[in-house]
Amino acid sequence: MNTLNASLKVSFYLKKKTVRNGMCPVMGRITIGKDMVQFSCKLDADPSLWDTRAGRMNGKSHHAQKVNREIDKINVAVNAAYREIISSKGKATANEVKNAFQGISSSQETLLSIFREHNDEYKRRTGVNIALSTWQNYDNAIGHLERFINKKYRVSDIHFKQLDYSFIDSYDYYLRIDLKMKPGTLIHKISSLRKMVVIAIGRGIISRDPFAGYSSERPKPVPKYVPTEEVEKLLNTPLNSYALEVTRDMFIFSTYTGLAYIDLLNLTDRQIVKADDGSQWIHVNRHKNGNISKIPLLDTPLQLIEKYRETSSGDRIFPMKSNVLMNMQLKTIAKRCGIERRLTFHMSRHTFATETCLSQGVPIETVSRMMGHKKLSTTQIYAKVTERKVKEDMDNLSEIINEKYVYLS
Repeated sequence: MNTLNASLKVSFYLKKKTVRNGMCPVMGRITIGKDMVQFSCKLDADPSLWDTRAGRMNGKSHHAQKVNREIDKINVAVNAAYREIISSKGKATANEVKNAFQGISSSQETLLSIFREHNDEYKRRTGVNIALSTWQNYDNAIGHLERFINKKYRVSDIHFKQLDYSFIDSYDYYLRIDLKMKPGTLIHKISSLRKMVVIAIGRGIISRDPFAGYSSERPKPVPKYVPTEEVEKLLNTPLNSYALEVTRDMFIFSTYTGLAYIDLLNLTDRQIVKADDGSQWIHVNRHKNGNISKIPLLDTPLQLIEKYRETSSGDRIFPMKSNVLMNMQLKTIAKRCGIERRLTFHMSRHTFATETCLSQGVPIETVSRMMGHKKLSTTQIYAKVTERKVKEDMDNLSEIINEKYVYLS
């Protein structure tokens, strides 16, 4: 028996007087106060494996798990029907709940069933118009949600109509306190749940937004870039290791082009385009969002292209390693260069935006276009004005003022 509401009880038992091929029909019972109604679950179970007290099957056989999953779905549907009737009428009879849930339970309108459907679709689209990492994030998110529902409600799924503010708030608490997630990670998990709600509203499964009134702490995005003086250390420090030198060079290339790891990994000669004036550009559709990035090549990245042109396999320009391995090697490189901060490959893209471009006066609109951002607001995250840039700008202003104005004491 499972009780989600104080006045509602849902229990399951076997109709042992009816035996077919050694199996007995599973029956359900809805009790509200002294009002009670029974119904057929349209399931059969082995009586030798039935746990009378728990109202479900023992064991981990395929049949036992299937029966228990169906029982959980019925339990979810009954409670959803009860809540729906209570919210609209203020009271409910057992028969009303039975009639309502039997319409609900067959409609597959549960949270995790929609979530799985969504993830299955994304998995099929992976590599077409969905990045693998995007599907992996949703796959990770549904795992957290499954464990929360099981821990909080002792069921395997929950109907959309049972979602309310308290559910969202409890899930937030579970992620933030029980799992100790940082705000940025938590936002991603909550956002995936919110997307399922949007799907349910769009399909007419629910008409209200259970997120109404909910807000979560959103961390202020902080770009992680490498200051110019540390980039110079990377360029000028002998590493005495070919493997480390390759990783350092790939990091530097991204620092001067803004290419993300996956786009640099897949970079080919076909994506190097010569303009009418003889300058060379990278033209690449970003793997993450498909947006076009057009980036003029400065001297340093041009030299690196020539350096590695004959060393990569296939038609790729660079002999790239896995992102994990490169990040491990960047720790060693930082130590050898006397850099205390923890380096990751993605910091090179941040460095391109902040140090290579914005701090040198390149307009933010130009940077946004080169980086392939969909929105200018994304690029604005990188628009950190460094103290060095402030000093340079004020020195320039001082020269202008001194030339134009003279203070007469």
